[in-house]
Amino acid sequence: MKINTIIYRYIFKEMIPPFVISLIFFTFVFLMAEMLKVINMVVNYDVGVLTVLLMLVYSTPYFLTFVTPMSIMMAVLLTFLRLSSDNELIALKTSGMSIYRLLSPVMLFCLFGCTLTLFMTLYGMPWGRLAVKKLVYEVVSSNLEVGLKDRTFNDDFKDVVLYVNKINPRNKELQDIFIEDKRSQNVVITTVAPKGELVSDPEKHVWLLLLYNGTTYQVDLNNRSSNFIGFETYEIRLDMNRAITNYKQRAKHRKEMSLSELQKYLSTNAQKDTLYYKMLMELHKKFSIPVACFALGLLAVPLGIQSKSAKRSLGLVLGLVCFLCYYLLLSVGLVFGETGAYPPFIGMWFPNLAMGGLGGYLLIKTANEQQLGIGPVINLIKQIKLRLTGRYDKA
Repeated sequence: MKINTIIYRYIFKEMIPPFVISLIFFTFVFLMAEMLKVINMVVNYDVGVLTVLLMLVYSTPYFLTFVTPMSIMMAVLLTFLRLSSDNELIALKTSGMSIYRLLSPVMLFCLFGCTLTLFMTLYGMPWGRLAVKKLVYEVVSSNLEVGLKDRTFNDDFKDVVLYVNKINPRNKELQDIFIEDKRSQNVVITTVAPKGELVSDPEKHVWLLLLYNGTTYQVDLNNRSSNFIGFETYEIRLDMNRAITNYKQRAKHRKEMSLSELQKYLSTNAQKDTLYYKMLMELHKKFSIPVACFALGLLAVPLGIQSKSAKRSLGLVLGLVCFLCYYLLLSVGLVFGETGAYPPFIGMWFPNLAMGGLGGYLLIKTANEQQLGIGPVINLIKQIKLRLTGRYDKA
């Protein structure tokens, strides 16, 4: 019993370094996707570095939801790949240790990953997304041009619809502007201008839109008359109070809801429309993704053992391919589950059943000393790597 405990501790400790490295690496990769937006905000809109760092921190729980199962799989795969390549597994088998008994530390490690992912889905992700939304709103309140989007009608201002064809982030210049103003009773004022700029008064929640060389069209609904006036400079006052009210009253997105809020929505809304199915999918996803740690971890054991001749880099690619298959199944389940084509729990839990079932099947074959036939796959990966490396060297 003591020997078994030592072996279990040894395997468990072996999985920790690759897990930590994978977690940091994949989190960094996911955050890089947000870096373009962040760099744009820092360079063009003078957003503070502290604000940017907070935004990245608040976004981390959402990424960890997907990164943790991936890192668990990579840790198990790389650990058994090393044990197999160093012939340590052969020594364990010779001493009477079966493959099935080696699952104890693996399942314990997967339980750790499942617990971490479950915490992120239930608490971390809703908190992070709400914090990001609040932070973005504070940035937009002081830099309205950050919130404005090209070729999009903005109706957050009271009785004013604003459309901007292009925003120059460097000089904050607005180009090809269209404004419909209904703040005057029975009068609709339409203004178009080739360019303009925003001047702010954040303390009073007021923005001044200065337009140049444009035309104003006024339509009197009572008299059914209209006229137009050309101008060199025209000033429009934009009130942010409605935008603030809309933000405070805006319903939470399903990814921002806690478990109790999702359950309350599902219990009080009997109408099974698209939104209902999306909420139900989100509820199942909060639990299915953490359980994926067990499914992917189980699959990684036979893959690591059978990939004895492969290098760690090839094992890494093999693990990414398997996780990509899992993610594709999850994406397909999301698409069809939201339409109600089949019960949402099938879409969310089928990837776990598929990957876990495949892992169990391969594990049985590995325990019975049967080849999995993944040699051609590894050879294909090697050939692709050699071709890419050769082209890189030629370049």
